[in-house]
This record gives sequence, C-alpha cells and structure tokens, in this order.
Amino acid sequence: MKVWTALWPRERQAVETKLPTHVWLPAQLRPYFDRPGAPDPLLLWPTLLLVSWGLVMVYSASIAVAAEQYGTPYFFLIRQLVFVAIGLGVAWWTYRLPLRWWERNSRWLFAASLVLLVLVLIPGIGKTVNGAQRWIALGPLNLQPAEIVKFTIALFAANYTVRHFHAMQRFFAGFFPFLLMVAAVGSLLLWQPDFGSLVVVSAVAFGILFMGGLSWRIVGLLIAAALLLFAALVVVSPYRMQRFVAFLDPWSDPLGKGYQLTHALIAFGRGEWLGVGLGGSIEKLFYLPEAHTDFILAVIGEELGWLGVVTVVLLFAVLVWRMVDVGRRLVQVEAYFAGLSVIGVALGVGVQAAINMGVNVGLLPTKGLALPFMSYGGSALVMNLLAVAFVMRAEWELRSLCRRNPV
Repeated sequence: MKVWTALWPRERQAVETKLPTHVWLPAQLRPYFDRPGAPDPLLLWPTLLLVSWGLVMVYSASIAVAAEQYGTPYFFLIRQLVFVAIGLGVAWWTYRLPLRWWERNSRWLFAASLVLLVLVLIPGIGKTVNGAQRWIALGPLNLQPAEIVKFTIALFAANYTVRHFHAMQRFFAGFFPFLLMVAAVGSLLLWQPDFGSLVVVSAVAFGILFMGGLSWRIVGLLIAAALLLFAALVVVSPYRMQRFVAFLDPWSDPLGKGYQLTHALIAFGRGEWLGVGLGGSIEKLFYLPEAHTDFILAVIGEELGWLGVVTVVLLFAVLVWRMVDVGRRLVQVEAYFAGLSVIGVALGVGVQAAINMGVNVGLLPTKGLALPFMSYGGSALVMNLLAVAFVMRAEWELRSLCRRNPV
C-alpha cells in the first residue's frame, strides 16, 4: 500500500484546488473537502439518464393513482423531483469528500444505520404501510433505514476485510465475528419484515468478504447455509409461500395470488417490440399494483416495448460494469478499502436491479424491491445517488494517483 498511502497520508493533503472559503461547511468537515475534477462519464451519464428517464416514467405510471388519491396527477412527480434535488445535493457533497474520511468513519456510520434499524421497529416512531414497518416519518417525507444499510454495510465490510485480511482463511478468527454482525442486521430486517433488502445486504457483505480473500471452504458452507435459510424463511412464512407458489404458476390464480405478476406479464405482452407509446399504458390504470414503484419496468415494457426494456438493462450493465472495473483497478494499486467498497456498491446496485427485473418478468418471486434510480421513492434514490458519487470520487482519486505515479 506504499503508493496509495504516499498519495493519501493520514494527515490530509490538498489534491487539486481547495474548496472556496465562501462555501458553507461544518467546521468538523472543512479540513476534508476539496474540489475534484470532472467525474467519469461512464459513471455520470448512465446515472443521469436513468434518473431522468425515471422521472418521466414515475409521472406516466402514477397519473391515475395520484389523481384519484390526491386530486392532482403531479403528486408523485413533484415529490420525486424533490427527492432528485436532495439526492443531487447529497451527491455533490459526497463527490468532494475524500475516501479517507469514509474509511475512518465507516464503523460509526454502520453503527448509526443499525440504530435507525432499531428505531424503525419502535411503535410510534416506525411507520407501517401494507403490513411492513420500514419507514420513519420525517414530516412530509419518510426515511427508510434499510436503504442506508445497503451502503454502510459495504463500507463496514470493506473496512473489516482490510483490518482482518490475514485472518480471512480462519473461520472463528476472521469470518465468524462478521457473520454475527450480518445476522444482527438480518434479524432487524426480517422483523420489519424486509426479506428483499436482506438478500441485497447479504450479497453485498459476503461478496466483499469473498473478494477480500475469504476461504473457499467457508464460501461453500456459506452458500449452502444461505440457501437452506432462505428456503426455511419461505416455508415458515405463509405470505412468502404464497408469493413463491404464485411465481411458479401465476395463471392458476390470476385474480388472487398471481394478480400482480399476471398483470405485469400482460403489460410486457401489450408492449411487444416498440410499445404502445409513452403514456399509453392500460395496466397503470388501477390494474397493476405498485406501477410507479416495484413494477415500473412493466410500465416501461408496455409503453416503450422490448426496445425500452433492453435500453434500461444496457444502462444498468454499463454502470455496474464500470463500477466493478474501478473497484478492480483500485485493488490492483493496493487501495483495498476503496476498491472493496466500490465493488460492494456495484453489487448492491446490480443485485437489486437484477432482482427487480427478474420479478417484473416472472423469473423470481415477487419482492418489494424498487428499481434503482427509476422507481418512486426518496430514501432509495438519495442513497443510490450518494453511492454513485462515492464511486465517482474513488475513480477520480484513482485517476489522480495514476497521473502522479505513471507506470
């Protein structure tokens, strides 16, 4: 790690141009901030395209529901615009915060997210919607702690792997303490319940440990145990079992257990190759539940057809590929925390997008996971934009390192 620590010593160095003194910053953070150069276009443009496209589709998919429930077709669009503005502001600050700060505070950030997971379960603090207690009401907005954990678990896992690198081949010395921590997070998520977020968090946490040198034997045991655990969670929970049965044959009960999936498939069928046209969806007119959130891809398929769906898939593929490439290159220059954290972010975005798409087309059982950057929702959008800005910062620091230390 000599090259990296020479560029980023514990005492912060000025990188390019210091932040202007007229920009307000808390006194505790002012020593860390700087003004980096232009972000990587392969990270920036797919993100902006997905967010912009998501705004259009949220408006299109929610017009009928918003007009019926709130008296204006612009209700969800206006709120999503507010979330985008907040997310871009948070991303702007994140891009100016060096990775050294995240590494130093990763454990505290993870601890704070765990506190939020506990608070959301306390009656009077947590807000229940459709039988799930996943939100903390903050005036007109709702905070979903699970979305924060998806990012902080990547920081914590990367930090843990770097600190315990030489013990990763030993079960009790390296892996077991981390397993207990993930089990605690999983228990809090299942208590909400939020099985989908548990899958994403587990994929991020153990994916980072695997990239960090976890023993193959432990990986094999972990995969077997995870499959048995997920199967048990499905069997012991009636509503999860109903979703699994509906996934296997949604047409056996198209007006009951398979209602949501059958209407999603109808939407894709109506769209064919080029779609029925933007705004022309029939399924969004009170037929397809959660059309502007979990099943927004089905509305895209109906209105923009196969071409629109493939374009969405390609944008996510470019974004996740670029994140993984940045993480790989960071690991190559021995920036282990940065590289593993970036790979964790890529896993989080990629796994959640893949699950949402699989659910929409009937390849996976129905889960309450939104499509990153596109579905309606404030916490998810803000945290996803923060995570991408974190990766952009890592890529820029890598670029600066290569420029100062050419091979």
